[in-house]
Amino acid sequence: MTTNPDHFPSLSALLRQGLGDALLPDAAGLLDMMTDDVSFEFPFALPNGLTVIQGKAELADYLPKVGELFTIEAMTLDRAILSADGRHAVLEFTSKAHANKDGARYDQTYVSVIDLRDGLIARYRDYWNPLVVLSSAGGPEAVNAVLKNA
Repeated sequence: MTTNPDHFPSLSALLRQGLGDALLPDAAGLLDMMTDDVSFEFPFALPNGLTVIQGKAELADYLPKVGELFTIEAMTLDRAILSADGRHAVLEFTSKAHANKDGARYDQTYVSVIDLRDGLIARYRDYWNPLVVLSSAGGPEAVNAVLKNA
């Protein structure tokens, strides 16, 4: 099923580990795990930052930009809570990473609240500490310049 480059294979593997059989078995890459109309949301967005990415096409444009900012070295799943019907999940995980610009550490803790539909992720709410982003990537202007092409 994979037809798109997987910019974050460690996140794809973590989602497969945490969501297990709730995901379609042939959804290998990150974009393959998403519905076409996925809503990818950032409740703790940076000042003037992106708060929502709507749709798989917009997410496909966004992911390489994140890869310009950071290199993920490892991701560790700490906890996965999946509803009995397999339609909702909460994942707690950490990442070890560094900023590409100057090598500053980007070690982050995440809580992701996920809604699934027909074995694919339909809504992904990504909670993370914006202070870690700011300290590792040079402030909101530098991050937004890359992510929003500002």
